[in-house]
Amino acid sequence: MQHNRVVQLPASRKASKEVRRQQLIEATIDTLARRGYAATTLGDVARLAGLSGGIVNFHFESKDKLLVETLRTLAQEYSTNWRSALAMAGDRAADRLYALLAADFNEVVCTPRKLAAWCAFWAEAQSRPVYRDHCSANDLDYQETITGICRDIIAEGGYLYDPHRIARGLEAMMEGIWLDLMTMQSPISREEGLKTVLASLGAFFPKHFSPEGEALA
Repeated sequence: MQHNRVVQLPASRKASKEVRRQQLIEATIDTLARRGYAATTLGDVARLAGLSGGIVNFHFESKDKLLVETLRTLAQEYSTNWRSALAMAGDRAADRLYALLAADFNEVVCTPRKLAAWCAFWAEAQSRPVYRDHCSANDLDYQETITGICRDIIAEGGYLYDPHRIARGLEAMMEGIWLDLMTMQSPISREEGLKTVLASLGAFFPKHFSPEGEALA
């Protein structure tokens, strides 16, 4: 009597597969940043990764699948980044808001190449539902989080604000600075972008933040 056997790949081979996939995703980000969405090809990605075209096809089968996986990776990285920042911020609402905004300028997610890749995907999102789904799912969770924190601060300080409007304003400011940083001739640095956003906290919530945006004790 025959029994079906599940063949387990050795750990080294499993690791190698993941390493190759990550190499290709990183090369895709670089290619998007250098050439843009329309001009990106599997051949470009393979050459930049130092791998054969056959390896790209083996792991992703098509340009569309490679791009979807690249966007999924970027979205997951972005989500993990701000969630980790919140987890380390403690319970005070002011500390949590500071950490959430600062996370957007963490060099893990805020680099010229990654910002350029995001820009390429955003430009295609309106015509490609799969891209829109990856972007909007993360956006909705983030919006609910930042709105909830703003609501807590408003309640604590007795501010006469609508938390939804304050949250939207902060998000719009951060998105605008990200777009500014995406240009190769950006007049500001990542550090200056963060300082600009944090300065708004002192204006919105003077009982909780200094004029420079530091959370008050």
